[in-house]
Formats: sequence, structure tokens, C-alpha cells
Amino acid sequence: MAQEDPEHQRFGSSHHGYRLRPPLAEETIRSFEQRHGVKLPDSYRSFLKDVADGGAGPAYGLLGLTEEVDGEEALHDLREESRRTDFLATPFPHTRAWSGPGRNGNASYSVKGSLVIGECGCGTFSRLVITGRNVGHVWFDDPGWGGLTPGPDFRDWYSAWLAAA
Repeated sequence: MAQEDPEHQRFGSSHHGYRLRPPLAEETIRSFEQRHGVKLPDSYRSFLKDVADGGAGPAYGLLGLTEEVDGEEALHDLREESRRTDFLATPFPHTRAWSGPGRNGNASYSVKGSLVIGECGCGTFSRLVITGRNVGHVWFDDPGWGGLTPGPDFRDWYSAWLAAA
């Protein structure tokens, strides 16, 4: 992909540079799961262990599982939110799209049970459902305007990005 786009014209590529971080050790993944009282979805877990702990991916790329985010970035508060006790272990309550203003508007919706795995730009994010009925699926989160939109399984989501190249 990097050879086909050396000028980084594809959206988000100037951020991730088509680079992947090294995969995580099983012990690191298990420690995260134990700390949060969850089992990561199989497709995501195997990606972390066998492919990479983030880097190149849809939009601005895939966040590493325990990656620290600069305090000035919009992602910082969302990453901190997911580190609160029981946040990931609480089942994700949604089974279909939720439209309307989100956490920044007049109404609110819960995103417990999901982990932000990427930033799409303009205050929108990709969330991986960790617990609940849609475990393993990536949802598009537009807290300012669009609400939550369900998406495919993590593997299909990432594969679609690769195929679009």
C-alpha cells in the first residue's frame, strides 16, 4: 500500500504512514483482559497477537490496545473513559443504529462495553464492541450529529479497508 501511495494521498495515510506496530505478547493481551474483566473478541484478539498492535488501518489508523493518547487530542478522554472500572465489562446496550445528537448534544447514549479503536476525523470514531450482543463488531460513533451506526465484524471491517486500496 505504501508503494502504491508514496505521497500519502489516501485519507489518513499521512497519519499512520502505512506502518504497523509490532504484535502484542499473549501475556499483555491477557493482562488487559483480566484488568478489565473481559475477553476481547476473537478476530481483534488474533489481530493484536498475530498481526499488529495498531498502526495502519481505516481513517487515521488503528489505535494500539494500550496506546497512550496525547492529552490534547479528542481521543484522550475517550480512551480514559474506557479505562474506568467496569466500563468495558458492562454490555454494550445497542443492537441497532441510534440516531440523533449524542453525548455532545441534548440527548445521550451509552457506549459502555465498547473500545475506541480509531479516529475517523471531525469528532467521529470507530468503536469495537467488547461485550453485549454485537461483540466483535465495529460501530461508527458520531457523538455530535449522527449517533451510532452498526458495522461489520472487526476482521471484515479491516479487510474492507485493505481491499479498498
